[in-house]
Amino acid sequence: MTDINSIRAQFPHTKKSIYFNVASAGPLSMESFNILDKHYKICLDARIGSQVEVFDALKNIRRSGKKLFGCRAGEIGFGFNTTFGINLAAFGLPLKKGDEVLLSDVEFPANVYPWLELRNRGVKIKFAKSRNGFLDVDAFEQAITRRTKVIATSFVQFFNGQKIDLKALGEVCKKRNIFFVVDAMQGAGCEPINVRKWNIDIATAGGQKWLLSPQGSGIFYVSDETKKILKAPWRSWLGVDWKCDWTNLNDFSRKFESSAQQYEMGTYPAGHVLAFDHALSCITKLGISNIQKHNHRLIDRLIEYLKSEPTWQIVSALEPKQRSSILSFTTDALPIKSIHRHLLKNRIVTALREGAIRVSIHLYNDESDIDQLISCLRQAVRESK
Repeated sequence: MTDINSIRAQFPHTKKSIYFNVASAGPLSMESFNILDKHYKICLDARIGSQVEVFDALKNIRRSGKKLFGCRAGEIGFGFNTTFGINLAAFGLPLKKGDEVLLSDVEFPANVYPWLELRNRGVKIKFAKSRNGFLDVDAFEQAITRRTKVIATSFVQFFNGQKIDLKALGEVCKKRNIFFVVDAMQGAGCEPINVRKWNIDIATAGGQKWLLSPQGSGIFYVSDETKKILKAPWRSWLGVDWKCDWTNLNDFSRKFESSAQQYEMGTYPAGHVLAFDHALSCITKLGISNIQKHNHRLIDRLIEYLKSEPTWQIVSALEPKQRSSILSFTTDALPIKSIHRHLLKNRIVTALREGAIRVSIHLYNDESDIDQLISCLRQAVRESK
């Protein structure tokens, strides 16, 4: 996996189907599968050692995460999913009774339910109101009160692909002394993000979507400044560095790491860590900007068709700052569920979200995939007349 043009061959599914549903779950490359297979064969044969390679992979993940998020490696930790980082923020930030947390009313549940639990502690949860499924920085800013202590939002909205202006929102948070928490799941791996420049305090992303890794893998970011006041809601024996020396485990004098590793939970899912390390390394070597250009170029091809056919209505934002690698469209002329089924029958996998067909494009897709999707949509239009 050295360049985007050679990526497709590493994904066996491309020979059987056209996959536009990475926003739900990403496929594994053959190399990642082989890493998992090798690890579990070692377990099967009971050839398990000190697992030094797992801890080396964790160090690599933190280095790759630094490139992915635009921060220091010491600010990156391994988490099991996006929700891991959201819970770290919700139960670790110094919130008290009467404080407010501001969310979007079109947020994905992973970035809602952990916050809702804080109601039991007297924290108020508010929702900024969207318009037709879209939310801008002004909507957040207008909803802020003197009690607002946290703004939490997705980088990219799951159903229409709207990309939030995190830089502008981060400036608002910094000016108002508000903690800024970001669910980066639908952007990490396909859209550039810079947590330091955008004044983000905590960010989190699971690995199973755009990072093309097994479920049960992910990363989170905690800024150095936030670490000073974040109260760890949990502690793990692997939050300290044992240097893979398991011969003196009654040494309780070790201190927790000062890095984000202190918030990690052991024991690690070793096979997933190894596969995640590989996938994350490949993605960061390709460069997120290069992946974004590839994805957007293919989306442009689809947009051109959708705009030319009055049957379809695009429900995603097309402004450059709000675009992402997700495009959603619908129709009033045809039952949208039947269109979804029609695509599946033709081995084209999309998602049905909020009354629209969601197409999520990634680095293993190419022009032929888009052309077959367009051909299938044209067929549906012809058969309806």
